[in-house]
Amino acid sequence: MTDAFPRGRFVWYELMTSDPSAAQSFYTQLTGWATKAGDLADQPYTEWVNGETSVGGLMQLPDEAKQQGAPPHWLGYVAVPSVDDTLQQAQGLGAKTLVGPMDIPTVGRIAVIQDPQGAVIAVYTPTGDAPGHDETPGVGEFSWHELATSDHAAAFNFYQALFGWVKIEAMDMGPGGIYQMYGRIPGQSIGGMFNKPADQPGPPASWLFYITVPDVHASVEQVTQLGGQVLNGPMEVPDGDIVAQCMDPQGAAFALHMVKPSA
Repeated sequence: MTDAFPRGRFVWYELMTSDPSAAQSFYTQLTGWATKAGDLADQPYTEWVNGETSVGGLMQLPDEAKQQGAPPHWLGYVAVPSVDDTLQQAQGLGAKTLVGPMDIPTVGRIAVIQDPQGAVIAVYTPTGDAPGHDETPGVGEFSWHELATSDHAAAFNFYQALFGWVKIEAMDMGPGGIYQMYGRIPGQSIGGMFNKPADQPGPPASWLFYITVPDVHASVEQVTQLGGQVLNGPMEVPDGDIVAQCMDPQGAAFALHMVKPSA
């Protein structure tokens, strides 16, 4: 069962970086993406293209973001029927509006928010059809959306109210606590949330986005060859898939995901 409008679907992934040219070289070699010029009139913007489909964008990290201490990072955009209504609701739930709301001609209306625990995410009401799909992600697509936070239970309640997400499964990681999987559609996980360990580096709360690759082991070798870092993995997760968490040469975190081969 799906909605007429895909409320709560991740539809766009934007890399804000200190060196767009170097980042473009890194990711096109690593993922096989192509690129094309984007539609932002006031600044250079590049779109990531997987096959024939744009999956995200690339731009210079804005000066105001740098001044606020933001490092290079990936930003996920979630589809909502009304950006303005969503902002009002988010603020009532304890979130902050960081950017917008603003209109991008021919694209739609966007805003960037910080959830009550400090993680940053964008909301987007498209002018036409929302990008993306609810089918199993293919190679070169983003497949998993992971939130490390200070209070995953409170974070889930926030996003459930805002986007309509539902709990799917919960996995007990022992000393690591509970890993709560969630989805837009019952029975179909799109990510997980967990309490970030005190010894894990990085901000107190942040999103990590996983890109599907044919072979994680080959890809992590390429990450290091291209000047990036492998932070964790490769490792097998309970469903048999293999993942690795990485950092690009400019310091933006991302992850790789290889689907378990069919028997």
